[in-house]
Amino acid sequence: MIRAALTLSCLCLTASPLAAEAPTPGLAGVRILPGWTQSDGSRIAAIEFRLEPGWKTYWRSPGDSGLPPVFDWSESANLDRVTLHWPAPQAIPSDDGTALGYHDRLVLPFTATPAASGSGVDLAVTVDFGLCKNICVPAHVTLTADAPGTAPDPQILAAMDQVPRTAPGSPDCAIRPIADGMRVTATLPRPVALAAMELAEAEVWTSGAELRTEGGVTTLTADFVPPQAAPFDLPRDRLVFTLIDDQGAVEMRGCEG
Repeated sequence: MIRAALTLSCLCLTASPLAAEAPTPGLAGVRILPGWTQSDGSRIAAIEFRLEPGWKTYWRSPGDSGLPPVFDWSESANLDRVTLHWPAPQAIPSDDGTALGYHDRLVLPFTATPAASGSGVDLAVTVDFGLCKNICVPAHVTLTADAPGTAPDPQILAAMDQVPRTAPGSPDCAIRPIADGMRVTATLPRPVALAAMELAEAEVWTSGAELRTEGGVTTLTADFVPPQAAPFDLPRDRLVFTLIDDQGAVEMRGCEG
């Protein structure tokens, strides 16, 4: 598995709530869709990324050589936490195999929970993310949001429909140490077209999942490498599996073994 991070010079821009104006290669525009406020006081909104033809950006866990996006919400007001709702990713061919991400346009919904109930949330975020065509470049944007609307945004609702649904059960898996971390091999009793493994809420690099299907059974293998680059106690119940086929996308949590 490839461990080396991409060493690319940073291209920076500042984006207004409406669009990104600076000429970052591959980026046509980015903004916060202001969304709406729910009855419990939380706010549903989304970040919209518009890409130039032929360019791609990455999912939260892109694989061996992708650049996962990083979000900083610290300039927001009255914000307790943000929960991102990732639409199912697409396959992105790369020199190292297949990464996971999006073409053309990504609407990334999120729920913003206020720190103090009864008051609104003012949203501000900086995002560092990767863009790829024949080359890959990192980009940096700073965004603020307009006030929320009074009704749900159909664009955000459509993106929420693309979020993998939670599936019952969990795969069988075997976990063993490798030189710089742990290797997980999971077995599914059906074929899938695209898959990923992650370790929830952990700063652990995860390789792209190697996928093999034989006799209707799919085997997924991925490496998990912590910051200390050594074997570690990998908790089975925090493993997350995203599985995509022609029936749609599902997410499973935990594994048996």
